[in-house]
Amino acid sequence: MSSPSASLAVWASSWLAGIGAPDDVIDALTEWAPMHLLVAGDGPSADATGLSWPSPRADGVAGLLTVIRRHLPAERTEPGIELLLPGPGATTTHLPPGTPFARSAIGAEQAVVVGDPGARGLGIVPTVEGPDVLRWTVFVIDVPLHAGTDFTLGEAEYAMREAVRGAADALGTMQSLPTRSELGDPRARIAAELAELSRHRYPDETPERALRVLESADRVAAILSVARHSSPTEEPTAHSAAAREDLIRPLWNAVRSARLGAISASIASSVPRR
Repeated sequence: MSSPSASLAVWASSWLAGIGAPDDVIDALTEWAPMHLLVAGDGPSADATGLSWPSPRADGVAGLLTVIRRHLPAERTEPGIELLLPGPGATTTHLPPGTPFARSAIGAEQAVVVGDPGARGLGIVPTVEGPDVLRWTVFVIDVPLHAGTDFTLGEAEYAMREAVRGAADALGTMQSLPTRSELGDPRARIAAELAELSRHRYPDETPERALRVLESADRVAAILSVARHSSPTEEPTAHSAAAREDLIRPLWNAVRSARLGAISASIASSVPRR
């Protein structure tokens, strides 16, 4: 699991569909931090949700689930929950433009949208407050009509096959993974990154194909993360640093898109069928 927002999106969807229990959501998010603070994003959001503002309150994951349940229609055929992963070079068309929620989501590079497109809903953004604390900021928003991923699971699977090859080729070209560095063996660090990501579980109903995509995305992300913090044998010039970024950025974009497509498929597997 790549982020607290991804955990919230898939586990809350499973719970709302009657497949998982509230304790499943709480357990999944507690893996990220034992303490969860809730705060409204602004005064109007506080009035609509009943959440504390401007100071957060330790309402925990249970308090967050209460707010989500209250703002999601009981009768629905759409997922009603969507993961967003805005980031450098990524599209922001799924965010309400010019809003505090959009700015907060871009800053955190993750968010969850709750509600039906075109209706009032919630925008939820997690931020790390400390080694053991997550803060969830909740905004009342107009859910964009085009909210939702445009990346299918098949496209995500193909993109990850290409990205695995692309990561190896790009890193070989940049020579940005020395055999040894002051930070330790890169292969051991990649394994540690993957172990950390695999600590976070997915619901049992997650499609196998989606899990394969997510595992591939984690593998590429681990390589890129280690490469980003590994020093080349020589100090890079401005030109080589720019060239390196040009090679890495499309791979990060592919990872984000693949994760969105796979998480969307997982959420869709929990949607009540009528």
